[in-house]
Amino acid sequence: MEFLARTQDNFAEKLLELALRSGADAAEVYQSQSLSRPVFFEANRLKQVETNQSLGTALRLWYRGRPGLTVAYGNVPPEEIVQRAIALSYLNQPEAVELAPPHHTQFANLGEIVSPEVLVEWGNQTIAYVRDIYPEVMCSGDWECDTETTILINTQGLDCRYTDTTLSCYLSAEWVRGDDFLSVSDGQTQRGSLQPDKLAQQIIQRLSWVKDHNVPPPHHRVPIIFTAKAADMLWGTVQAALNGKRILEKSSPWVGQNGQLVTSPLLTLSQDPLAGPYSCPFDDEGHLTQPLVFIENGILKNFYCDRTTAINLNTTTTGNGFRPSLGSYPTPGLYNFLIKTGTFTLQELIANLDDGLIIDQILGGGGGISGDFSINVDLGFRVQNGEVIGRVKDTMVSGNVYTALKQLIALGSDGDWNGSCYTPSMVVAGLSITSKWE
Repeated sequence: MEFLARTQDNFAEKLLELALRSGADAAEVYQSQSLSRPVFFEANRLKQVETNQSLGTALRLWYRGRPGLTVAYGNVPPEEIVQRAIALSYLNQPEAVELAPPHHTQFANLGEIVSPEVLVEWGNQTIAYVRDIYPEVMCSGDWECDTETTILINTQGLDCRYTDTTLSCYLSAEWVRGDDFLSVSDGQTQRGSLQPDKLAQQIIQRLSWVKDHNVPPPHHRVPIIFTAKAADMLWGTVQAALNGKRILEKSSPWVGQNGQLVTSPLLTLSQDPLAGPYSCPFDDEGHLTQPLVFIENGILKNFYCDRTTAINLNTTTTGNGFRPSLGSYPTPGLYNFLIKTGTFTLQELIANLDDGLIIDQILGGGGGISGDFSINVDLGFRVQNGEVIGRVKDTMVSGNVYTALKQLIALGSDGDWNGSCYTPSMVVAGLSITSKWE
């Protein structure tokens, strides 16, 4: 493939050799090369088809004991990259060389490439499914096939590389009814194939819940269903609390609570290198990733660490050292986050509520490591006597993530990927609801 030409020309290896010839004590090259083929739809029609290519290379070296890190995008002469890294090293204090030990692993390619023609067909099918039921809505969205090759090599003899292909899609359906404007959106991320009918049914389900008029939300504390899409808001705080760096800084509320019950016993949270479209065989430090259970039946088991954090905590790395960007040093990060699903379908969760609220789309987010949040309900629905009676507007929900997870009532069986988080729908109690209807 043309976009892999630079990789096939052994550019990373040449850069490493040049760094050593220029006097570097040690060096590491991290390279990411991608090709994406998105197709875009607007107002129910195909708008455009694109091809986007990118190449990013990060060189980290130690010159006379001082580290220097530089990043280049595109076709930059290797001599220029090396000299820039050496120049930057003069600005830093001496530092011990920390590089992954030698091993040579080329992992099998993950995923399958899908042509733009197939993506266009899937897009047309999804829009047709929705508009067969709701011909008055206007649909927009994008379908994409993204292939990325990652290479990490160093002067210790480390050589890791893999190529993965991910398919994703997103659809937004806009419905104008008099003065009322409604936007319903959803998406998928998969390997191998997307499911136009499933995506369409998720949109159609939300549109069917709208009914003929808006209804007031509950004025008291009631159980709240976060759909799989909306539940992702809660997990950002949990991921921060499980970060080994937060433990080292003593900013996580779970410091010193290993082996203790920190959430509802219904919750089991983990990571798995082979799970779903976000599988990752090694981290950005060259350590192999590994399955890891963080919370099991509500009991705290593990945190995730990069190499430096693990050393400071007197433990070992969990293979979670990732770069927030090419120009950053690795820090603890998650490549996926899995919430074990329950046994109830979304319809069963709804049927079990006498009075409640469904949150499907939100504006705003969580409050970070503190767990406090206050969100505007962008798309929500009232439940009474086990049935959805209509859409709610001008409503806000607030609470605390840690408290909510201790008051978990049920988990759905409808696990889905939201970014690199796999989560089902969930029902929680104890949240505060405010509205202009009051």
